[in-house]
Formats: sequence, C-alpha cells, structure tokens
Amino acid sequence: MSTRTARTAWNGGLEDGSGQVELTSSGLATFDVSFPRRAADDAQGTTSPEELLAAAHTSCFAMQLSATIAEAGGTPVALEISEDVTLGPDPAGGFRITGAVLKVRGEVEGLTPEKFEEAAQDAGRSCPVSKALSGVDITVEATLD
Repeated sequence: MSTRTARTAWNGGLEDGSGQVELTSSGLATFDVSFPRRAADDAQGTTSPEELLAAAHTSCFAMQLSATIAEAGGTPVALEISEDVTLGPDPAGGFRITGAVLKVRGEVEGLTPEKFEEAAQDAGRSCPVSKALSGVDITVEATLD
C-alpha cells in the first residue's frame, strides 16, 4: 500500500508562533497554522490539526461507506459527509480531541433507511481513520434522502 507525507514548518513558541502545513505527497496545498487561531472560534484563514483530521476522516469515511452500501446491496448515488472535531482540555493536562461527529446525507438506491443507517455505523467503525482514532468518541449521524 501507499505512504503519504505532510510537513510542517514552525517558527516561535506556542502562543506567539505560527507555521505552515504542506501536503508534500500531492503538492496540492500549503496551509497556515497557529495555536491562538486553533483554540479560537474564528479560524481567520488558518487551518488546524482538527480541521485537517476532519478532512482526512470524511474522505476516508466516504470511501468506506460507498463500500459498505454496496456490500449491503445498495448503490451509492451521492454522499455528503461533514465532521465536527472538537479540541478540549485533557484531564491529564494539556489538550486532547474530545469528540468527533460525522454527519452523512446519502442518496442511495436499493437500501431502506434502516439499512443505510446500519451501513453508515459500520463505515464509522471500519474506515482506517476511524480505527486510528480509536481513543476518540466518534458519533455517526446518517440521513437517507
């Protein structure tokens, strides 16, 4: 299987520093990061590990869900997945990812709403990024259009 690479260049301390995250393998983009913007409600044009994690997880989940729908006998027509990943205090000190909520809307042929929900929950447990996040409380909310 493949290996992908990202790189971050950081200058300064936690509160006054900033950096750039580069998607090295694809060369598609470089994004600004900073801790004050990471912890703020308004990102003001910067990304964060949580946003990048949500991007990774939603794309992985979409691929896995398309497979679980097919395994259940359905045909995925269109899937839209969003995710809220929350950063919060860690009781042991510092910060941690405190939760993730995947929200999926699907247009699927050949599945009942119950079977779609079952496929979505299965994808939430079985996608590789979900497995990597095994220490995080992940919730899947599925709606069949």
